[in-house]
Amino acid sequence: MTEKSTLIQELETVQAKAEAELASLSDEGGLAKWKTEYLGKSSPVMQIFKRLPEAGKEERALIGQFANQVKSALEQKYELKAEAARQAALADTLKSEQVDVTLPGRAPMNGRLHITNQTLREVYRIFAEMGFQVYRSPEVESDENNFELLNIPAHHPARDLWDTFFTKKEGVILRTHTSPGQVRAMREFAPEPIRVVLPGMCYRYEQTDASHEFQFNQVELLVVGKHITFANLKGTLQEFVQRMYGKGVRTRIRPSYFPFVEPGGEMDVECFVCSGKGCPVCKHHGWLEILGCGMVHPVVLKNGGYDPEVYSGFAAGLGPERISMLRYRIDDIRNFWANDVRFLEQF
Repeated sequence: MTEKSTLIQELETVQAKAEAELASLSDEGGLAKWKTEYLGKSSPVMQIFKRLPEAGKEERALIGQFANQVKSALEQKYELKAEAARQAALADTLKSEQVDVTLPGRAPMNGRLHITNQTLREVYRIFAEMGFQVYRSPEVESDENNFELLNIPAHHPARDLWDTFFTKKEGVILRTHTSPGQVRAMREFAPEPIRVVLPGMCYRYEQTDASHEFQFNQVELLVVGKHITFANLKGTLQEFVQRMYGKGVRTRIRPSYFPFVEPGGEMDVECFVCSGKGCPVCKHHGWLEILGCGMVHPVVLKNGGYDPEVYSGFAAGLGPERISMLRYRIDDIRNFWANDVRFLEQF
């Protein structure tokens, strides 16, 4: 018996065995196993190709041709069997999972406002009841509007308070606060009295932690008119806090420095986590800052088109994310930007 007839005989034996086993299979799992065994890289048919050097030169072509024929025949039979198995599985699925067309359709899931937008709308509503109107200003600002006209010239050390995002265009930046909108609003309405809310996104390049982010929403308040005093400022802010958080919420206003107001202050709300005892969220102070405020600086009034001898005003800047954290007992400001549906669906 020649080597050629031995290899061909082996192929014939493998083909007969493979076809017999294939005929007995009907499930997709068994077919997948059969395919690996008889058509995979380590199958007997593929091993024949590796043994071709054992045969004579004149016999290799004949053996290789026959091996390809066996391989093609097995592949064709497998495809037919696999398709039959798929159709059978589909029929079983349709039989066991029939659709009742008389059932009512499934209503699509409605989206919802982001928690920050919910808070912003609540802020707008509260201040609208006090006579404020919304005034929007650009997020991309000039250095002049963001600093110069707010009493922060280039040489002023207060510029170190902001880690600013600069653009490639000279004198154009991402605004570090919504205060540039003060000058824009004043120049549009001067010399008429104004009472506006200026919302929008702000950007500062700073380290993020549980209470700080490098981008955040801010809402600026601006009131300008005759005989506006610090008492008007304090009363407005306390009324806002009472409407936002409920009666009896403890607050305090402490002195603070902002170049565009004089005098300046910050309003704090008692920490919701520790109830004023001190914890990592409030940095162990017992209070959480929610806004900065003060009387509009005479230089800013003048830059806005108002005579500081006749007019006065107050301004305040608050963060909706901070307000939401207090209102809903959220302990990490970074949750607002994580896009975690489990967090967002709670509000």
